[in-house]
Amino acid sequence: MPDSKIQTEEMVIRSSKGISALHLRELWEFRELFFFLVWRDIKIRYKQTVLGVAWAVIRPVFAMAAFTFVFNKLAGFTVNEVPYLVFVLCGVTIWNFFSESISFATNSLIKESNLITKVYFPRIIIPSATVLASFADFIVAFILFLIVMLIFGIAPTAGFLFFPAFVLIAILAALGIGFWFSALSARYRDIAYALPFAIQVLFWVTPVGYSLAHVPEKWRVYFWLNPMTGVLEGMRWSLLGYGELNGTAVLGSFFIALVLFITGMGNFTRMERKMADFI
Repeated sequence: MPDSKIQTEEMVIRSSKGISALHLRELWEFRELFFFLVWRDIKIRYKQTVLGVAWAVIRPVFAMAAFTFVFNKLAGFTVNEVPYLVFVLCGVTIWNFFSESISFATNSLIKESNLITKVYFPRIIIPSATVLASFADFIVAFILFLIVMLIFGIAPTAGFLFFPAFVLIAILAALGIGFWFSALSARYRDIAYALPFAIQVLFWVTPVGYSLAHVPEKWRVYFWLNPMTGVLEGMRWSLLGYGELNGTAVLGSFFIALVLFITGMGNFTRMERKMADFI
């Protein structure tokens, strides 16, 4: 009986530079795995909860109530054009998506350590899938926001056409930061411990419960360095007709989000080669 030989194929992951570092062809080939991970993340989040997907509505409602009490009733922040409750719900809806995306993405590689060490696929799929899963929660919360708008008799303005652009900025920023933190967290576990503090600090310098108009003029330029400032100001302008759109500042927010996305992806692909060893 002739000897049978088992042939094995060895794949070496090397870091790349330029457009080749994106591995676009591989990303397309593993698209089914990507959507599987998205669907699985959505199901796992609410699998053993009593209220299930209702938490996507409960969280912004409770946050809205807390912000209304603290900022409106105690601190005295008010807005003239729209009810404060609607104003803050608009900010909470997109902020929850952004903060949850970063949190889940940062811990995603460690969570999928068994998968990473056994099977090859573009690792960047993992944090990307968690961000898209968080976007599903955003859609549910956004529907709630539209209902609240109708209850208060507020109709979207013509600026509604620009609304997707502001959501895109939030997605780019969430992906970029998620790429950075997930890759670094795989190497340095301190990132996961420092993340809640970092998000808390970022929250206070983001106009979620207040308007940028409440910030002294000399400090506003620093607030615009935060890409979520442009997202929040733009969403309130496009959906509620609140304030005036600072086109230059919003373009700056888009540029910063794009830089975060590109550099985050570049750093991720650079660290991908040794990622299995770190985890």
